[in-house]
Amino acid sequence: MPLDNLQAALGTALGERIRAQAVDRGQLVIEVAPEALVEACTRLRDDEVLAFSTLVDVIGIDYQGYANTWEGKRYAIVYVLLSIQHNTRVRVRVFCADDGFPTVDSVISIWPSANWYEREAFDLYGIVFTGHPDLRRILTDYGFVGHPFRKDFPLSGNVEMRYDPDQQRVIYQPVTIEPREITPRIIREENYADSEGFKKG
Repeated sequence: MPLDNLQAALGTALGERIRAQAVDRGQLVIEVAPEALVEACTRLRDDEVLAFSTLVDVIGIDYQGYANTWEGKRYAIVYVLLSIQHNTRVRVRVFCADDGFPTVDSVISIWPSANWYEREAFDLYGIVFTGHPDLRRILTDYGFVGHPFRKDFPLSGNVEMRYDPDQQRVIYQPVTIEPREITPRIIREENYADSEGFKKG
């Protein structure tokens, strides 16, 4: 489906539910309000002109410090949808209303394949999907503290695990290593590659 036709069809199906739209790398991206997400996704799936029957991916995003100018909400979810019938893709972005406790409605009732994608976004970003039937970690360990894809997550983590021979089991404890400093780039003298030492090495 040509991009102009897709934009027109989306405008007809969703109307005011579309907050913004843009074209990125030849693909249409629309933004909807969190309270309109489930209704908008249902229309995207059921509308015969659109027929976005397949959920390809659910992507979590942390916009903290984005380009040093971002003043919007911090967390967003992007749904990548595919219409097999029309050979068309669209991305739907929704921002979480509360940065302190980011939540968005689950779309499992629309696309069951969202199950593990939403669990992954919960595990890595801490975004809670309201209505998800089994929202628990999927990639990190049960005792993991924090959400590792958040931009403020410490590089060395919050806890470490080790085997304790006295207790004869694995235990968790606060991280004992010092935070790492990123090593500055070494600047070599001009024509370093022409030197004898470099050629011999």
